[in-house]
Amino acid sequence: MLNLSTLFETDFKWPSAISGEWVAFVLLVFFGVLSTLEFIFPRENLPAKPLRQSYKTNISLFVFNSTVMSLLSVSSLFLLAQRHSHQGLLHYLDNPLWQAVLSFVLLDLLLYLWHKACHQFDRLWMFHRVHHNDPYLNISTAFRVHVIELLITNILKALYIVLMGIDQIMVLVNEAAIALFVMFHHTNITFKGEKLLGYMVIVPYLHRAHHSVQRHEHDSNYGAVLSLWDRLFGSLTEFKPAAIGIGGHSPQDFINLIRFGFALPSSAPVQPPLAVNLDAMIAEAAYYRAERRNFHPGYELLDWLEAKKEIIKLVYGDKTVSKKQTGKAQRNYFGLNYLHALRM
Repeated sequence: MLNLSTLFETDFKWPSAISGEWVAFVLLVFFGVLSTLEFIFPRENLPAKPLRQSYKTNISLFVFNSTVMSLLSVSSLFLLAQRHSHQGLLHYLDNPLWQAVLSFVLLDLLLYLWHKACHQFDRLWMFHRVHHNDPYLNISTAFRVHVIELLITNILKALYIVLMGIDQIMVLVNEAAIALFVMFHHTNITFKGEKLLGYMVIVPYLHRAHHSVQRHEHDSNYGAVLSLWDRLFGSLTEFKPAAIGIGGHSPQDFINLIRFGFALPSSAPVQPPLAVNLDAMIAEAAYYRAERRNFHPGYELLDWLEAKKEIIKLVYGDKTVSKKQTGKAQRNYFGLNYLHALRM
């Protein structure tokens, strides 16, 4: 029997019959099969009318994005690969199979890092949240991408192709594999062996957690295909989210979703509808917190911060804090807990 090292020493050659039309046909068939499985064996029973709206919006975004990318002449990564396939870092390897494996694995790592960046930076999140605001996760959600995010993603892929010197057939295979897995892990299905398969690749239950409304839950499971990167970098979580989507009100129709992507996440609280004395409310809430622990000394600052957080949320709701501010608040909170633990 051939061992792994022998396999990678063979004279591997890509099949020459692969074409863009053939790949598109395979993806269409795969989409049809997964859509049917969603209908017959759904993980969650989604209401029919909102689900139809989700499909309509997501397919509209897909058509719009495809048209814009074609007009801008940036969607043809295949043509770019034709021009730069004979140069790049991959050509330091003589074995074509090693080239193929590394091109896919490194592309998957690039997409992991890009996806994580879209969650960490507000200027990127404002586009990426268009993908997250679908409250009815289904296979069509895979196409719910803002055109600016898609444009930047394609620019990154183009730079990657030039840097690595990936040939056109390899690009087609990689793009097809990524698209298949992205559709797969958005599908509203569950199956036996799903958790076992999740040790290798991102499966629906892992990506469903990524679409949680809660930030500390959706900032996880960034992988496109391999779950390796989330395990390696400590961003893997396994749980069933209570709700899907993003907090607050957001549009669900095509036109307003495009506009929604250009609106910066709010970083300052809006004025409350009624005049209120926030300081008095915070002071009272902090007093009751202190009273519940019999006024034990050393927690005054923590009581005030927690009371302020509760009152601000009560008065202004969840729309007042950007992702960057939320992360900073969480770090400050855990830091204060640690300091108080040292003082005990």
